Amino acid sequence: MSVRRVVSLVPSLTEAVAASAPPGTLAGVTDWCTHPAGLDAVRVGGTKNPDVERIVALRPDLVIANEEENRAPDLVALRAAGVPVLVTEIRDLPQALRELDRLLTGALGLPRPGWLADAEAAWARVEPVGAWRAFVPVWRRPWMVLGRDTFAGDLLARLGVANAYGCHPERYPKVPAAELAASGCDLVVLPDEPYRFTAQDGPEAFPGIPAALVSGRHLTWYGPSLAEAPAVLADALRAAGATVPGG
Repeated sequence: MSVRRVVSLVPSLTEAVAASAPPGTLAGVTDWCTHPAGLDAVRVGGTKNPDVERIVALRPDLVIANEEENRAPDLVALRAAGVPVLVTEIRDLPQALRELDRLLTGALGLPRPGWLADAEAAWARVEPVGAWRAFVPVWRRPWMVLGRDTFAGDLLARLGVANAYGCHPERYPKVPAAELAASGCDLVVLPDEPYRFTAQDGPEAFPGIPAALVSGRHLTWYGPSLAEAPAVLADALRAAGATVPGG
């Protein structure tokens, strides 16, 4: 069946489809789908609370989801209403590249986009820009950090950042700020999403530990931003790690 109308429940994949498919392919997207700017599509709620009835009413040929971003009950409800759902699973860079290929050239039947080849090439050339042990908060109140088996952790490892909580049994463990500050790490990596860490909100909790403020879109999104992510992230890490041994 030809796929002409798509609803995307994942911001990264929304951008990937918008950059690769004919205009008008995206019939619906979430409230959190911010790229590309000015996207003309019906908003169907959040990633965790999509409006299932509104999605069904759009009569999509396919709904795109992710096993981490979206809730299983919503996907079950969509399938029960007769809507085809493609669920991606992305835990590291190679898997991201495979899943993007499966979605774009497989499910949507599109030519392989140039940005995907560019992303593969950019990451194939990557070399570590330092040798740091770091923790990576993704939320505050309570503090939560990257744990095991995460896409963002894999990207950072390729750039020379060893995740201090990479072997934690949980993927996003809650860790008190006092424990993080006493972890002995020589770097804290603070993305601007999902929590919007800034120079005034985050680094002050860890005095004496250099902070790398990084673009969350380049660290956590799997889409066209992957092509420029190595350079963007490397620049932020170099700037923060300039005074760190190994940096």
